[in-house]
Amino acid sequence: MEYVLSDYLYDEADYFNDSKEYLVVEGLVGYVFLNILTGICWGVLCQSLDIEKFNYLYMNNENTILFNLMLGILLGLGYALSELPNSFLKRRLDIEPGKTISGFKKIFFIFLDQADSVFGCTLVVAMFYPMSIVFYLMYVLVGSATHLIMNMLLYFMKLRKNMF
Repeated sequence: MEYVLSDYLYDEADYFNDSKEYLVVEGLVGYVFLNILTGICWGVLCQSLDIEKFNYLYMNNENTILFNLMLGILLGLGYALSELPNSFLKRRLDIEPGKTISGFKKIFFIFLDQADSVFGCTLVVAMFYPMSIVFYLMYVLVGSATHLIMNMLLYFMKLRKNMF
């Protein structure tokens, strides 16, 4: 049987699960709002503690409320939108929302679930702080590992229902 890319793109299956469709509408607003709020607070904190010189974002950009507002919007969009390709891929492979699969695909999707938003946010950071591809990938690796470890800690503290 011959598989054609269009068979995976244009069939009766949902493109995203219901939680991702919710994310696009209501969740996107939440991500953007929280990133704006934390970005502005972080900027004020860095300014008040005189630690801007240690922050990559403020090395090439002035720490202003307007900059932090714009950065918050872009990080919120980067976080939310970078999760969509992973969800799309899972729906195309008939992986149910919140379910795991076995074998190598399981390991791949556990990593991808942790890394997808990190890819998007690091891309936003790279817009304001030029970095090599190696540095970009290190950001993604460290960010994804941190995300994975935090999920495990929350699971063991019984603050999260599933480990991954």
